Amino acid sequence: MKKTVILAAALTTLMSTTVLANDKPGKGIKVQPVQSTISEETFQTLLVNKALEQLGYDVQPIKEVDYNVAYSSIASGDATFLAVSWVPLHNTQYQAAGGDKAFYRQGNYVTNAAQGYLIDKKTADKYHITNIEQLKDPKIAKLFDTNNNGKADLTGCNPGWGCEAAINNHLKAYGLTNSVDHNQGNYAAMMADTITRYKEGKPIFYYTWTPYWISDVLKPGRDVVWLEVPFSSMPNGEKIDTKLPNGKNYGFPANTMHIAANKQWAKENPAAAKLFEVMRLPVADVNAQNLRMHNGEASEANIERHANGWIKAHQKTFDGWVEQARQAANK
Repeated sequence: MKKTVILAAALTTLMSTTVLANDKPGKGIKVQPVQSTISEETFQTLLVNKALEQLGYDVQPIKEVDYNVAYSSIASGDATFLAVSWVPLHNTQYQAAGGDKAFYRQGNYVTNAAQGYLIDKKTADKYHITNIEQLKDPKIAKLFDTNNNGKADLTGCNPGWGCEAAINNHLKAYGLTNSVDHNQGNYAAMMADTITRYKEGKPIFYYTWTPYWISDVLKPGRDVVWLEVPFSSMPNGEKIDTKLPNGKNYGFPANTMHIAANKQWAKENPAAAKLFEVMRLPVADVNAQNLRMHNGEASEANIERHANGWIKAHQKTFDGWVEQARQAANK
């Protein structure tokens, strides 16, 4: 009888230890998240980090790098994942770093991310501008000239970003290289100048994307309007029709953000791989958080609070992701 009790106790202890181990399948395993220098991507990355921590992973502080470095670092194993791998915008960087052979990229983290070119509504209405091709007309281009060289000044994107190749391809494809300058540099600083020009009542011409706070400050339809393109044209000869379901064509397909991870690491960590696959974040929630940052809540502590607040408001969803990941580790 005594031996039976001891054996039962031992089995109970073993089972408890097993359950505890399965509860934290990532215990002792380091994770290195990376993201671009756009602080508005931190919210998305933090949500993934916090879910990984629930699984026991030792998540290191986020490293901010250019997208090219992010992909190459993940492919080489120096980093673990990028929470904002855009498709098709980042196709070139993704393929250059090894593509599907190097990366694990399953599931759709954020969907329906839009992007394109906009001008102020006042100028659009006055001169009946609806299509970027109209800027081939020197008189129309001159309206957006900020340095008196006779060409329209487009507030574009940082060198090395996926949108750089897309914009340069558009200018060439639509015959705009002689009438439009693609201004590049620090996007946030350039857009601050663009918004100042708008507030001064001057014409503006810029590229932007969602989710991002710009479209909550300069609201399409009220303050600015999207410009259509004459036809679909993607860099590197990609055959993608950019016309949207509503018939409009703004030159960019609706993008999806995925969580891209080192393929070998994901294979060795099925719990994390499943987590990356099942996480879903509404684009509207990212827009709302980004606007809070623009309105002054942009410190690391603020963004941490935003992430914790989102989790608390969606606790059942968050717990469901973590549980699916735990089950994957036990298979």
